[in-house]
Amino acid sequence: MTPDELSSAISACLRTAVEAGDFSVELPSEVRVERPKNREHGDWSTNIALQLGKKAGMNPRDFAQLLSTRLAGIDGVKSVDIAGPGFLNITLDVGAAGELARTIVDAGPAYGTNDTLVGQKINLEFVSANPTGPIHIGGTRWAAVGDALARILQSQGASVTREYYFNDHGAQTERFARSLYASATGEGAPEDGYAGQYIVDIAQRVLAMEPGILDLERDEAIERFRALGVDAMFGDIKTSLHDFGVDFDVYFHEHSLFRDNFVQDLLDQLKASGNLYLEDGAWWLRSTDFGDDRDRVVIKSDGSPAYIAGDIGYFVNKRRRGFDLNIIMLGADHHGYVARLKAAAAALGDDPDAVEVLIGQMVNLVRDGAPVRMSKRAGTVVTLEDLVDAVGVDAARYTLSRFSADSNIDIDLDLLTRHTNENPVFYVQYAHARTHAVARNAVSAGVDTSAFDAASLSHPTEGELLAALGQFPGVVAQAAAFREPHRVARHLEVVAGAYHRWYDARRVAPLRGEAVEDVHRSRLWLNNATQQVLVNGLTLLGVSAPERM
Repeated sequence: MTPDELSSAISACLRTAVEAGDFSVELPSEVRVERPKNREHGDWSTNIALQLGKKAGMNPRDFAQLLSTRLAGIDGVKSVDIAGPGFLNITLDVGAAGELARTIVDAGPAYGTNDTLVGQKINLEFVSANPTGPIHIGGTRWAAVGDALARILQSQGASVTREYYFNDHGAQTERFARSLYASATGEGAPEDGYAGQYIVDIAQRVLAMEPGILDLERDEAIERFRALGVDAMFGDIKTSLHDFGVDFDVYFHEHSLFRDNFVQDLLDQLKASGNLYLEDGAWWLRSTDFGDDRDRVVIKSDGSPAYIAGDIGYFVNKRRRGFDLNIIMLGADHHGYVARLKAAAAALGDDPDAVEVLIGQMVNLVRDGAPVRMSKRAGTVVTLEDLVDAVGVDAARYTLSRFSADSNIDIDLDLLTRHTNENPVFYVQYAHARTHAVARNAVSAGVDTSAFDAASLSHPTEGELLAALGQFPGVVAQAAAFREPHRVARHLEVVAGAYHRWYDARRVAPLRGEAVEDVHRSRLWLNNATQQVLVNGLTLLGVSAPERM
């Protein structure tokens, strides 16, 4: 019995109790069951009596007592105990608990998926690094977390479009172009420009593509360096992301928003509604009327659009493309964007909840106990390539995904290159590889899956492992709901730990000279169920599941 099945069974008992007149109360759409911290308190626990007791005009313990009588009659439930003010602790029959192994194997890659988000069209915008340099470590974090979140949302039935916002409109690309021109002509880098070996490399590539570029007038040459240099840099960015296992469905160009007066027409609409007002020569959005902490300049006093003008246009563009929810992943220096983007949506007469902003914090790399600060290629920052060169794609993706995005993290490069249990990604991948080794040895010993006796999986380590496997779908659902892929990574570590302890306590293949029995076959089912959960979880994180290590 899975936790979801138990939850559904409890819901059915509640409906039956209401129909029988045991109590009258509005029932929730779902009953949550959790694994008790103390194993002596049963296999699963629910606080549903505490939630509904007072609403039903009853003492929660009395409510729990009425419900426990009905729960005890559920097929597969061994006992139901009432604890404290009304917690219900449920112990399953050994057979009912063990049946989960076969359920997981039969479900295969579908285990952990559901259809709760079917019909929801989500635009997920992440990374969106400016095409003026390689992806730095902050953008690398969003690449790992964003792609994992997309996979997790898709596993719950959502239609997800991965989108990269290509910032090719504004002063940054102009500084980039002047930096390339300065490098090509041997001038010193502009004071407000970009430096690093990558500037030299791209300048030389532009010269190779257009040998006569330096014969042009300075302004014309700089414009050519901008056009060709941005294309070259963005090509490098796409390649880096692809090699990191991240590909986008849409690359949206910022400059397209300013074609055909699209943004201007929206601003005129806001002026007409009174949500833009003129003050000190600039046009301001009345964003405080919609929950922001201050009004925002949309059109500067010199007549040029502020950055939020493009944001307004981009939001409307996404909504017109049919997206129900627009999730935007931004760096730590963008906290103010949360309220202003929601305010802009509301000012346009749209639903502010149609935009959701996730903020990511800083990433620090450490080697030999000291910070890693410099990149040979970028000169001043650590890039995606630097991290991958140091630890590999799997370790980089897993590590960046296993921390809450709103927390600062320190990544120990020395730790991530060790093949020890201290290294989280090795710990999980090794558990998966071990399941394959166990299966190979079992087959060699004549153990197959032709029989299954769920009741034989009665050892405490088997109960612990089955519980961890059973929690996986709920963990994935929570990761989707809270936009937190790290929940999946952390749970895989729980599964790996439970598996390693079971491996030390129980044999799948019999000792030499012993006969193959159904208990061995049943353990092979449990081994294979663990293998399936580990590969499903690693796939959600975009991390490989090696069969040998």
